[in-house]
Amino acid sequence: MHAQRRPTSRLRLMLEDRGLSYVVAVPCSQRVHPTTAAGGGIDVRADEVIAGLAPQAWSTVSTGAGAKGPRVYQWARAAVRPLAGPGYWLLARRSLTDPTDIAYYLCSAPARTPLRELARIAGTRWAIEESFQTAKGEVGLDHYQVRRYDGWYRHITLAMLAHAFLTVTRADAQKNDHARPQS
Repeated sequence: MHAQRRPTSRLRLMLEDRGLSYVVAVPCSQRVHPTTAAGGGIDVRADEVIAGLAPQAWSTVSTGAGAKGPRVYQWARAAVRPLAGPGYWLLARRSLTDPTDIAYYLCSAPARTPLRELARIAGTRWAIEESFQTAKGEVGLDHYQVRRYDGWYRHITLAMLAHAFLTVTRADAQKNDHARPQS
């Protein structure tokens, strides 16, 4: 049964089997079972569920500082029928400047998890993406021409090690600069 599911479904099932919470990005075409749907067994697209939310379902939440200032978006969630257990939602992030720019996530967490916490977790991916962008620019993470896995693995490992070294060295230098008395 699990082998016929899409990879993201298998990942979510594996996490739920282990009792782990998650926030996973999904496409707008993701089919979910809203808890409010008549009959309860109707598959509905994620974008249709979110489009049906009342305007007051949206909250403005900052998910931290970004390269261009605070990352502030509108967030909303809708309860959907879980694969297993309570606390299963369809989460949406909407741009303040372009309300048609919406990202979708499926979440599984304890039933009392606040919207702000789900938004914060969804926003952590930006830090990871920024790290990969920095590694590409500083240590050539994306500059490899290999034909075998071994060569690729060595390149990625060394690039990530160099990136970690540079990050720690930069953080130490900044800390020492702030600790030095200004004259």
